[in-house]
Amino acid sequence: MTQFPDGYFNYLLRLGDNALILGQRLSKWCGHGPVLEQDIALTNIALDLVGQARSVLAYAGEIEGRGRSEDDLAYFRNAQEFYNVLLVEQPNEHWGHTIVRQFLFDAFHYYLLQELTHSQDAQLKAMAEKSLKEVTYHLRFSSEWMIRLGDGTDLSHQKMQDAINELWMYSGELCTPDALDTAMLEADLGANLQRIKPLYDSKVAEVLREATLSTPAQTWMQQGGKQGRHTEYLDYILAEMQQVQRAMPGLNW
Repeated sequence: MTQFPDGYFNYLLRLGDNALILGQRLSKWCGHGPVLEQDIALTNIALDLVGQARSVLAYAGEIEGRGRSEDDLAYFRNAQEFYNVLLVEQPNEHWGHTIVRQFLFDAFHYYLLQELTHSQDAQLKAMAEKSLKEVTYHLRFSSEWMIRLGDGTDLSHQKMQDAINELWMYSGELCTPDALDTAMLEADLGANLQRIKPLYDSKVAEVLREATLSTPAQTWMQQGGKQGRHTEYLDYILAEMQQVQRAMPGLNW
């Protein structure tokens, strides 16, 4: 197997954990969407993300070389061993709140995958190319709903603005590189977050403007998810997601 630099396993975990935790969050909408069509659409997005997580976590297990499968990495790590960004673990709240969280992540995820299609790791490159096709739809879906609800009724507009104001402080972590991001970029494996940031900012501003929503003035951003420091919400997600495998390890359907 190709020798990769130290930290590559953790970098792959970040990618897989983002998709897994957001997919788990979105799965809670199954059967509870505002109308059947959107219920199915959001459930399909959740399935896309869980599928992406499986591919990346399976590959991470190969890179680690300790015989751990994607199921082992999903079900038998504690919260401090997860490296997803804080945004994806935030609660669903109402439909508009979910859409804002989804849009903020989709805009980032789209440009992240574009960057990863240039990775020197052929397997990561291939996974990024495949996932980009799905995430292109995700971004279109969440952007359209941002505009529909933001430029809708007075009530929908206010709910969307409140959701943006609440979730905005978790968006800064997306494009803020740390030492691991920098190391993987220098190894020609990871994404250039500084190149993504102006594209991300422009896309978010464009959609908010069309949705008649205001960009929050706050500049302070919550950080820590990529280093394993999480909000209390992740513990609840994992308790539910992992309970069957932890109660009966190795269970097969």
